[in-house]
Amino acid sequence: METDTLRLFVLAADKLNISAAGRELGLAPSVASAWMTKLEKCIGADLLHRSTRKVALSMEGVEFLPYARDIVAREDAARAALGQGRAKVSGTLRFTAPSTFAQLYIAPILPEFMADHPELRLDMRLSDKQFDLIDGSFDLALRNAVLEDSTLRGRKLADDTRILCASPKYLEENGHPETPVDLRNHRLVAFGNDEPLRLIKGDGAIAQFDPSADNCKLIFDDGHSHKLATLAGAGVAAHSLWSVHAELSTGNLVRVLPDYTCVANTALWLIYPQTNVLSVKVRVFMDFLLERIGRNPQWIAHPQ
Repeated sequence: METDTLRLFVLAADKLNISAAGRELGLAPSVASAWMTKLEKCIGADLLHRSTRKVALSMEGVEFLPYARDIVAREDAARAALGQGRAKVSGTLRFTAPSTFAQLYIAPILPEFMADHPELRLDMRLSDKQFDLIDGSFDLALRNAVLEDSTLRGRKLADDTRILCASPKYLEENGHPETPVDLRNHRLVAFGNDEPLRLIKGDGAIAQFDPSADNCKLIFDDGHSHKLATLAGAGVAAHSLWSVHAELSTGNLVRVLPDYTCVANTALWLIYPQTNVLSVKVRVFMDFLLERIGRNPQWIAHPQ
């Protein structure tokens, strides 16, 4: 089994086009087709279903793809360690991130990254739903969560400070809570499950508040909608500082219980499957995000 044939398969799986994958490797369509047939005979299974209209991954292809990516990544990493292949980063990088964070901080700086690496193709999946990295064949992901999965490796991009806030309109109509107990008399807007809200004061004192169905009637699974509802005056909500620091600066949102932050063991992590060598394309993109976002986070530079 040759690495070049595996590289062709990975590209064909990304493009769902064997001829296009072959062209990227400088192969004629007939040669690319022959290479794929040779690989499938070596594996003993059809990796791609072909028709006159389209190409699709077979079940065996889906299962084999992460291993093929790993082998290709290892070769790229080995060549980079020997000083080869550093001038050009190419191929496809599959990356997933929470949509709200990506819209605010990643999408605006992508032109700069792509200008430095014009032969690299970024396949972005932006959603507050967390995709499985292995099943989705992702090279890298940004997670706003606790890193618990032992099959994943990662680097911390930044801290995730979460605070309570509300719109000026809501607070004008309903008053400002002065203690965590006062939240019982306010409408709450939740993200995800309405789990107990734990708050910690500057002096280390911790207060816990259990939202009830009476005051928590709005629950979102989309971060942007969650923020829009808070801005519109739906109630008091817990938000990550990175999501609302601009609105706090302009006064469109107001900090609630400013002496408290939410207790959360989460952080912003860049993670990748443990089975993968950190390939050149993953390393350069990770380093770019760490430099442009993690070195001096905008929301930390101007805390509220």
